[in-house]
Amino acid sequence: MPEGFHLAQVNIARAKEPLDHPVMKGFVDQLDYINNLADNSPGFVWRLQTEKGDATELSVFDDELIIINMSVWESYESLKDYVYSGEHLEILKQKKSWFTKVSGSSLALWWVPKGTKPTANDGKRALELLNANGSTEQSFTFARPFAVPSEQYA
Repeated sequence: MPEGFHLAQVNIARAKEPLDHPVMKGFVDQLDYINNLADNSPGFVWRLQTEKGDATELSVFDDELIIINMSVWESYESLKDYVYSGEHLEILKQKKSWFTKVSGSSLALWWVPKGTKPTANDGKRALELLNANGSTEQSFTFARPFAVPSEQYA
């Protein structure tokens, strides 16, 4: 296994309506664009997707309106730069048009050994850990990040 770690992230959102509803059109119309933007961003490694190119069809939670997004990045900084700047930030500012607040955490970060592709269940577990314990080395937030684990644990 390659030495070192990458940063995994999961975020979930609860759609106001099913994705084929007119109220969700603005989000759906931008989905391919925003995924392509991520795929071509500095530090991007991998993202969860089906054959259709996104993860919106995956049903991980009991609530069918909750969609999941997961990706892996080379570093905390590269993910933070993508999320909180440029075109992604502009689209993020519109999220209240399409999504309602979920109970508990909607985003979790965690370190994975390089080469790891986390599963949707890994993402669900990271959110559960964050909700149960707050930010820890196993699952944390942008507001309370944890450093890359020591290489001795790689």
